[in-house]
Amino acid sequence: MNSSQILLLPKLGWSLPTPKLTWRNRLQYRTSLSLRGGDEDDRYAKLVGVADELLLELKSSSSSKSQDFLPTDDDDDYSTLYSLMICFAQNGLFPQAEAIWDQLLNSSFLPEIETVSKLFDALSNRGHFDQIARILAQLSSRNLDILPQVYCLAISCFGNGGQLELMENAIEEMVSKGMRVDAATGNAYVRYYSIYGSLTEMEAAYSRLKRSRYSIDKDGIRAVALAYLKQKKLYRLSEFLREVGLGRKDVGNLLWNLLLLSYAANFKMKTLQREFLRMIESGFRPDITTFNIRALAFSRMTMLWDLHLSIQHMKHEMVVPDIVTYGCVVDAYLERRLGRNLDFVLSSMNMNSSPKVLTDPLVFEVLAPYFICFTPLYRPKHPEQPEMPDDESSL
Repeated sequence: MNSSQILLLPKLGWSLPTPKLTWRNRLQYRTSLSLRGGDEDDRYAKLVGVADELLLELKSSSSSKSQDFLPTDDDDDYSTLYSLMICFAQNGLFPQAEAIWDQLLNSSFLPEIETVSKLFDALSNRGHFDQIARILAQLSSRNLDILPQVYCLAISCFGNGGQLELMENAIEEMVSKGMRVDAATGNAYVRYYSIYGSLTEMEAAYSRLKRSRYSIDKDGIRAVALAYLKQKKLYRLSEFLREVGLGRKDVGNLLWNLLLLSYAANFKMKTLQREFLRMIESGFRPDITTFNIRALAFSRMTMLWDLHLSIQHMKHEMVVPDIVTYGCVVDAYLERRLGRNLDFVLSSMNMNSSPKVLTDPLVFEVLAPYFICFTPLYRPKHPEQPEMPDDESSL
């Protein structure tokens, strides 16, 4: 065990219930000793010893087809074994944890969803997705009330680990058994494809969500938008946003801000201005991200008068500028070699507040590489040059 590795102890490690069988008396005593005193390496070695002894007991019981190993109907005894199983799994002792699981699964006492969740987390953290699939198959063969929740947990583990094929298989099994995929799982499904899949796969996942008559949530919108922004698919992003519905109020200004960003990224200035006015006409109040998207575009194109008007509009809307706003002003004036005028310009802004970044991080995925002031916020390996502005055409 590495010195940096932390020994994860079972919840009942210091107060194991008094078992009725001899092996359980020994187990309680050995486990209590393994969790006391010494450094982490010593305690881990002792825990391995307890786990190995338990594994031998399990194999012996299995080979003799004896049920003496299994607890009685005392819930505390089962809780003890489940706690030990989780402890072993969290510390990487998977054969021992698997042996306990198999024995307990054959008993009449089935696990609670919290136990399955902890076990899945321990397995996924170590990359044992095949074991999660095996446990899912074992539980799916039983008519359990918790089975829909187990499938959702497995889908989450597979998705977070980038195991898209296993995730697909789990969803197909879930649907084939007549279980309904809820909105949270459907949105997570889209997010996982936006992170680990291709754009085509992500769009197919979103279409599947729509067919289920669920609305994509805020996290899903951000994940899909980030996937488009990373690959510079700005037209497809704008089409996606319009399809979601720019009039949605439950996600705030997110949809409109992303639409403005899709035009600002290609410096389509007239279209940017036109959509900004449409946003206000639709009843949305611009926020700091809205203003800074415009300020970044104005600064890049050294449109000082438009930048000045935008800052005045911020004052009118009582939106406090952040460090990005100041950076836009500095970059624009330095680009025009008007640094001597900076004191006059900045004095009209609120210089007493402490510097903060309040702008949505998605903005930096697109626009930060083009600005000197924002290199600490975003450092791409190969920043690309922006496309030439075309005021008369849209995306």
